[in-house]
Amino acid sequence: MNDADRRRLERRASLLKSLAHPSRLLIIELLEQAPRCVGELTEAVGADITTVSKHLAVMKRAGLVTDVKKGTYSEYSLACDCTGHFIDCLEQGMHAGADGQGAGAAPACQARAPKARPASVDNPTTRAT
Repeated sequence: MNDADRRRLERRASLLKSLAHPSRLLIIELLEQAPRCVGELTEAVGADITTVSKHLAVMKRAGLVTDVKKGTYSEYSLACDCTGHFIDCLEQGMHAGADGQGAGAAPACQARAPKARPASVDNPTTRAT
């Protein structure tokens, strides 16, 4: 393995580690629905604000969430709207493997698709000039 591969794989491992907590997975699900402030997330997670803030900091360092300052508070949102789909797809694959269907090729992901994005976002050549 060369240095570039090692760095790429370390980034991926760090990203996956940042998801490895039930509260963080709940935060992902909540942010899929709408941007939220720490207070809303704290209430939903059922933890104190310090703990939720630390979870958000881990997720922000990993590039999973972004925040926008709104007066006296910050509003958090997912950096990529496919994060929840990714988790659903992995989970579906795990269940397929546990059911004995995992032999052979990987099953096609039947999890919900990520939210549609306007063509101008996906393909810069379609933007109006």
